[in-house]
Amino acid sequence: MTRAKNFNAGPAALPFAALERAQQELLDLGGTGMSVMEHSHRGKAYEAIHDEAIALVRELLSVPEGYEVLLLQGGASQQFALVPMNLLPPGKSADYVLTGAWSQKAYKEAKVLGTARVAATTEQDKKFQRIPSQAELQLDPSAAYVHITSNNTIFGTQYSSFPDTGAVPLVADMSSDIMWRPIDVSKFALIYAGAQKNLGPSGLAVVIVSQQLVEQGRSDIPAIFQYRTHAANKSLYNTPPTFGIYMLRNVLACYKEMGGLAAIEQRNRAKAKLVYDVIDARAELYRCPVEPESRSLMNVVFNLPTPELEAAFLAAAKKEGMEGLKGHRSVGGIRASLYNACEPAWCQALAEFMRAFPG
Repeated sequence: MTRAKNFNAGPAALPFAALERAQQELLDLGGTGMSVMEHSHRGKAYEAIHDEAIALVRELLSVPEGYEVLLLQGGASQQFALVPMNLLPPGKSADYVLTGAWSQKAYKEAKVLGTARVAATTEQDKKFQRIPSQAELQLDPSAAYVHITSNNTIFGTQYSSFPDTGAVPLVADMSSDIMWRPIDVSKFALIYAGAQKNLGPSGLAVVIVSQQLVEQGRSDIPAIFQYRTHAANKSLYNTPPTFGIYMLRNVLACYKEMGGLAAIEQRNRAKAKLVYDVIDARAELYRCPVEPESRSLMNVVFNLPTPELEAAFLAAAKKEGMEGLKGHRSVGGIRASLYNACEPAWCQALAEFMRAFPG
């Protein structure tokens, strides 16, 4: 079997070993005679997987005491609503830092549910070419929380360091760069991430939230939407996305085997350098619109001089087994998503292809 060089932005590549494990266990999980998808979420066979997935999240991210790890349905877009539903009480406001389309959508949902304000934006004619500096943030010291998006898949920007929000809880959508490197979880009150970039298949969201925030959350919303409900029931209040959680376990086990997040960061930095070095060396052909200090190591975006050249680039790359390089429909251009499961050899092949194009 020939594997494609998968640069899709999400759903994205998964570690081959995680897929092989699923293939081997698909029909018979641990000698039970059933697939994981057929097991009761109340049974011991599934519960062991569920517990291992949560334990691996804690281990890999060094999640401190006082935090809950929740495995929830709906992906990050559902969290756009659940965050303000739980954390934005009447009479309070929330601050949003706008750095791309996903932070805009999160802000829009917050406005439906309560009062939200823009603490900073780098829209600049809808181009979002950089991450705002600390000095640009106009934060409300009485805000219920400050929301950021750590990596912006469409515009190719990423926080290299996180903002200081003082005593105001910091909430981060890390859907597209969670676990690309070690982070200090204690600096955040809540982290959420859709699984389909760095953690597993689509349909699952991982939420890491301080117990204090859970306890303070609103109780005048339906139980299914309260973080406290899922925390109290170990994310088993209702039937969870069992296969997604199974795959999360498989992916995180691979990360542990690779040496953990410090080793993964080193690998990711080397992968991104391969591609950015060619962009910078061939400035007459490739242009990255992102300011250098804000460049994403997960989503490398660039343009060629004409749409015709971009179309030729994509067609030629496809012939070389490279998939998913077309930029988001809202901005066009080229986008190479280099998430954790993207192989270094794929990035080397892309760099060599870019260096030789148009041949």
